[in-house]
Amino acid sequence: MNSKQYILVVEDDKPIRNFITTSLKTQGFNYIETDKGTEAIALSMSHKPDLIILDLGLPDMDGIDVVTKVREWSKVPIIIVSARENERQKIEALDKGADDYLTKPFGIGELLARVRVSLRHSASTNNEKEISGIFKVKDLVVDFNKRKLTIGNDDIHLTPIEYKIMALLCSYSGKVLTHNFIIKEIWALPTGSETQSLRVFMASLRRKIEKNPAEPQYIYTEVGVGYRLVDE
Repeated sequence: MNSKQYILVVEDDKPIRNFITTSLKTQGFNYIETDKGTEAIALSMSHKPDLIILDLGLPDMDGIDVVTKVREWSKVPIIIVSARENERQKIEALDKGADDYLTKPFGIGELLARVRVSLRHSASTNNEKEISGIFKVKDLVVDFNKRKLTIGNDDIHLTPIEYKIMALLCSYSGKVLTHNFIIKEIWALPTGSETQSLRVFMASLRRKIEKNPAEPQYIYTEVGVGYRLVDE
């Protein structure tokens, strides 16, 4: 692990913060920590961390506002860790610029796996095995060389994980991808985990590309199995 990689931990619950920072230290990461949103914004500007782990329920400001402020000038990966289970709030955090979302309580192995995934996404997309060229179906166009998705004349912004899910669906367009397959490919986690997170990301992705998410024309849900991207 690169000892120069710094992670900013923003968590007001001291036992949880200590749990996270101790685990990061054992994995070779350096870290800085705070329990306040205003200080988190200042630290992100002065220390330029490689990744931010952010709780939403902070004493001085909402974590979503921290995401909004940081996104005004930085693309640093942000992983939300929060006890909020409302799907709409999770989607709002992703819409504002968070890259991933983990619901408390969580296992440290799961958090560290997400940290590694986010850092890989951030390090260099050129080193990842991705499809190239252009994928087109109806009004949806994905230019993999430019990492750009458009619907008609509208550019659609995707988070790194949303883009990776979209690329995976495009690679197997017309085929049903099971929940476990997608989870393993995106997060490299064991099967049977992260179904809830996958559902949140799919809901966010649909909100961005579907005119009516309740009546999708691009990504279909195969109930109890997984998802399928149309191929015509």
